[in-house]
Amino acid sequence: MFDPVMSRFAPYVKPAAGPFRTTAQALAVILATTLATSALTALTLAAALAAVHPARAAEAAAEAPAPLTALVIIDIQDFYFPGGALPLVAPEAAGANAAKLLAQARAHGKAVIHVGHNAKAGRAFHADVQPRDGELVVMKDDVNAFLKTNLQTILQSGGFRRLVVCGMQTHMCVEAATRAAADFGYEVLLAGDACATRDLQHGDVTVPAAQVHATTLATLDRTYGKVVSMDEAMGALQ
Repeated sequence: MFDPVMSRFAPYVKPAAGPFRTTAQALAVILATTLATSALTALTLAAALAAVHPARAAEAAAEAPAPLTALVIIDIQDFYFPGGALPLVAPEAAGANAAKLLAQARAHGKAVIHVGHNAKAGRAFHADVQPRDGELVVMKDDVNAFLKTNLQTILQSGGFRRLVVCGMQTHMCVEAATRAAADFGYEVLLAGDACATRDLQHGDVTVPAAQVHATTLATLDRTYGKVVSMDEAMGALQ
């Protein structure tokens, strides 16, 4: 029977001649068992030490470098605001929170990517989140910001591994981008309070915007990303 532990020591154990063969094999087994037990004991002690000193483990985690992070702002454009072609419910509050994230990213030198939809009217980015010179802008024709755009190329070439996502509409372009980003292997932090949506109609049933928003966030949280508070999103952009 093959023994993976014994096989490690096979090159170092020469077969003995005559009556000593059995003794040599026994000594090899004892040696392998002793070393394996020592390794297991060391691992057990390390785990016990981590349990006794959780603060040290937390310090080590805190000292690890954060993944390269970009802020991705999706479709915060004039057509979603009052007077636009498709006004949402309370887009002003979401836009104001997105503006806070944008200011934080700029203050700490984080990359900012503005994603916009090629709408026929009202396609300008809202005043809260107007792009600055040098900030990346990706325009799309589909719901998914990664589809038929250069967004994935930008993120890959920049070495980004974590995305802070916000925007409009929660249940459409924000959801699509979050799912796609997760499928591409990015860590996604979704700032729910910096997103907005609208009432939906299905037959005779009207689903209020608050429920559409909450249901979408509940679906995405812990499956395609992590829905975070404004404080957590701000912290990730430091």
